[in-house]
Amino acid sequence: MRLRISHSTTYCYEPAATGVIQILRMTPGSHDGQYVAEWQIDVSADSRLAMHEDAFGNVTHVMTHGAIEDLTITVGGLIETHDTGGVLRGTDERFPPSLFLRPTPLTTVNPAMAAFARQLRAESEEDTLGFLHTLMTQVNEHMTFDEDPTNSGTSAVEAFGLKRGVCQDYAHIFIACARSGGVPARFVSGHFLRSDGTINQAAGHAWAEACVPDLGWVGFDPANCICTTEAHARVAIGLDYLGAAPVRGTRYGGGAETLTVSVRVDQAGRPGQSQWQSQS
Repeated sequence: MRLRISHSTTYCYEPAATGVIQILRMTPGSHDGQYVAEWQIDVSADSRLAMHEDAFGNVTHVMTHGAIEDLTITVGGLIETHDTGGVLRGTDERFPPSLFLRPTPLTTVNPAMAAFARQLRAESEEDTLGFLHTLMTQVNEHMTFDEDPTNSGTSAVEAFGLKRGVCQDYAHIFIACARSGGVPARFVSGHFLRSDGTINQAAGHAWAEACVPDLGWVGFDPANCICTTEAHARVAIGLDYLGAAPVRGTRYGGGAETLTVSVRVDQAGRPGQSQWQSQS
């Protein structure tokens, strides 16, 4: 599948900020099942972007700027994807899977979540893949997709209690419970071609990857209750959202800050819809 993607993030500061620093993880990499044919990154300010790879191998750009009233960061391009049954191959794995057992403030469990994971793990016994599939289904059934009650700082515990949230919250709950069950898991940010004909989206997508013995890393999208497919374009990974956020930074001075995000994901070359489900 050929996915045409554009992602725009705009900050407005009133009055102007005296300086900003932004770390961008918005550039995807190629691996088995994903080939980046075209990609470009632009910022509205006259500023250089310092590019490097972070500890996990994500392509990262750092932008610094002085006094500024508004800033727009736009990325986009063409990604060719192939369905690998959710199994990830050909990535640069810099750490042993056990690193991704490490909890973070966004991916800790409370007693209710630990019991939830423990029961599912006991039912699957030694079948790790079965445990993960069941966990994905149960998280999807437990949660209702709702953009209002959560934000980028909402933890898995908070979202689990609310039983509502967005794809980021689904992923955090899945990761927290998988780790509680002894399975390494990590956060993935990216994009998703919706099946309902919706091309313009309010944000990017997020899912999880878990490490299965004798199989490797497998993508699980609990918001859509599917393993990752050719409709998914993988951009960055981290222990949680904060390590894979498309844009993360700080500003100095200034007053009110307004953030606007616009994402467009379409299938290049022919009209039509993906066969997959469609929450983002």
